Amino acid sequence: MRPIDLSAAAWRKSSYSNQDGGECVEVSDDFAPVVPVRDSKVPHGPVLVFPAAGWASFVSAVMDGQLSD
Repeated sequence: MRPIDLSAAAWRKSSYSNQDGGECVEVSDDFAPVVPVRDSKVPHGPVLVFPAAGWASFVSAVMDGQLSD
């Protein structure tokens, strides 16, 4: 896989992140085949990149309560 230039990515916080600024996950919707994910508390830190279909499955499982704490 080629490196992805994320310098112009528009990031948004997950709706599951808390409002106090903790446990914040940010995603970018700017890259159709993949979904970059980062920790908002470390914006210049590492980014995990998931295939879009895998990310969609993960989000569905979270929303359906299929994953436990």
